[in-house]
Formats: sequence, structure tokens, C-alpha cells
Amino acid sequence: MTEIFTSWKTWPDAEKPLAAALPGETVAVLEEAVTFAVLQHGDQLRPTGVPYLEHLLEALEIAVRGAAVRDPDVLVAIVLHDVVEDTPCTCAEIAERFGAHVAELVAWVTKPDVAAPQDKAGVAAGQGEPGLVAGQDKAAVKAAVKAAYLRALAGAPPQAVLVKLADRVSNVQELHRMPVDFQRRYHRETVEHIVPLAATSPWFARWFAGWRDDWRALESPE
Repeated sequence: MTEIFTSWKTWPDAEKPLAAALPGETVAVLEEAVTFAVLQHGDQLRPTGVPYLEHLLEALEIAVRGAAVRDPDVLVAIVLHDVVEDTPCTCAEIAERFGAHVAELVAWVTKPDVAAPQDKAGVAAGQGEPGLVAGQDKAAVKAAVKAAYLRALAGAPPQAVLVKLADRVSNVQELHRMPVDFQRRYHRETVEHIVPLAATSPWFARWFAGWRDDWRALESPE
């Protein structure tokens, strides 16, 4: 059975194990990043209905406890990886607060914006997905944007790939909580676009191999 990382649900859950694994200055900037992310995401929830912070801390736990990532910029980017995509926050704000390199990593894992800032504020307030530009077909635009984003990840720098891999492990490690149609679509997308990114990261490669074994039934013809 593939290892699951769900023990860090709040900052106090994460702080002690982080302090045991990382230098004090890294833990301090991670606490700052968590505080910033909580402020930006507001009342946003995961699709399963839990606070969005749980996803960010899961991804951080995966990187630190699982993959033994120690690069401070990568770890901070993991905490902040959705703030530009899901809230009105900009990469410029991240660069000012956490440095240009962190902002660059977040930009790599951010899908291109098809929503107005006020729509993204609604997402952070727990009001669902952002709206799209008037006159455009929602499904077609979202599909095209996501396809281009996934293809571009193949050219991402290694540190940005680590951010994306930690994010995706968090999202798929409890895929059984999602509707069956979503499971099939997300599994297929992960196998096609994300698993290949893990080829140069041994821990992630092993984790995804185990995960694929657990979900092998979804790779059979429907």
C-alpha cells in the first residue's frame, strides 16, 4: 500500500517535525509562507470540503518527509503554489515578499489566467471555480488552457517539477474520496502528464509506481 501523508493539518502539526528536519531560518520562512497562504486563500475549501490549508501542508509533508526536499525556495513555493491561480495574489507580490525565484517556481505551476480578479476572489471565499471571459465556451476554454499548461510542464526546471509533483501526490493520494468519473479523468491525466515528470526524482518515481499499482484497475479498458 502506498504511503499516505495526511498528518499535518495545521501549522502546529507541522512545526515540530519541520524543526527536526530543517534549519531554523527555513522553518521561520515556511511559517511566514503558511500565514501568507492562509490569508490569501481565506475560506477556500478542497473539493472534499476540508480547509485548503490541509492540501498545502500535505504537499509540504510529502516534500519534506517523503522526498527529503530541503531547498527552502522549493518548500516555500509548495506552500504558495496555488495562491496566484486561486486568489487575486500576483507573482509580483510573491517576489516582493519571498523572492524572485520562489515567484518563478509558483509561476511555472500556475495555470494561465482565464478569470477576472473578482472571480478569483470568489474562489478564495469558497464560492466555487472562477468564471471565464464572456462569450467563451467554459468547457472548451478550460480544457485548452489546461492541456497547454500540462504540456508546458515537460519543459519546467527541476525545482518547479518538484513543486508540481508534491502538489499532485497530495491530490491523488486519496483519490478514492472523489466521484468515479473524476477518478478516471484525473488518473489518466496524472499517468499521461505528471508521472513522466517523476523520472528524474527517484522518490517520486517510486511513489507513483506504487500508486499506479494501487489503481491499476483504472488503466484497464472501461
